Parts: sequence; structure tokens; C-alpha cells
Amino acid sequence: MAQSYDQLKLKNQMCFPLYACARKIVNAYTPFLKPIGITYTQYIVFMVLWEKEEVTVGELGAALHLDAGTLTPLLKKLEKEDYITRNRSKEDERITCIHLTDKGDKLKEKCAQIPFKVASTLGVLDEKDLKELYRLLYLILDAGESV
Repeated sequence: MAQSYDQLKLKNQMCFPLYACARKIVNAYTPFLKPIGITYTQYIVFMVLWEKEEVTVGELGAALHLDAGTLTPLLKKLEKEDYITRNRSKEDERITCIHLTDKGDKLKEKCAQIPFKVASTLGVLDEKDLKELYRLLYLILDAGESV
């Protein structure tokens, strides 16, 4: 008798539509970020830095669900391009603190309309559905932190 492997069919996976939608949404940012000269991952780093005057690498990683191995080369590049500075904490030298430079802060103005532009290109959900999707996605993210 042949064993059924329905659990391995792509159409039966929750992970696949999440993965494919994430790629689609991230790709929707590209035409708006490319002229500015930044990637999507750099953009989300800036979003955290625009909210806070100072952030540690650990805090940044937690906010973005990224590990230090991913962040370190990204932060080095942003520092080389004079968007950020990285300094050791005076209280604990094991901790690296990140600050925006004037150039990094000024980038905020260039990016201010990007969320609206991306939303208009992905206008398949109404506001109620978007709020519900947002709520559900954060349920998954928050549950992952306790695992």
C-alpha cells in the first residue's frame, strides 16, 4: 500500500504562502529603495534608528528578529557609508551602541512616503483585513519568542 504524504505537499504548508507573500512585499519596496541606494534590510534598520536616539546591536536584533551575524556586516556597511556610528557602551564595553549620523537622519525625509507608495501597489486588502493580518502575524512572531 502506498503511503500518503499529503503533509509534504506545498499547497498544504502554512510556511509557503507566508514566505512567498513576504518576498512579494519586500520586492514591492525595491523600486522605491533602489533610487535612494538602500536595501530593504537597511531600510528596516533605519526605521528602528529613526524611532530611537540610541540602540544597541542586541536591541536592534531583537526588534528586527535578526541575529548578530546578519546585522554586523550590514552595520559595518552603513557605518562605512556614513549613515551610522558604532561605539562601545561606556557602562559595558561588550555592548555596541548605534547612532544615526546627520546623513542617516536626513534619509528619513526621502523615505517618508515609501510606506504609502508600497501600500498603494499592494491594495488587495481593506483596512480591516490589514489590521487582522497584522494582528495574526504578530501573534506568530510573539509566540516564536517564547519557544
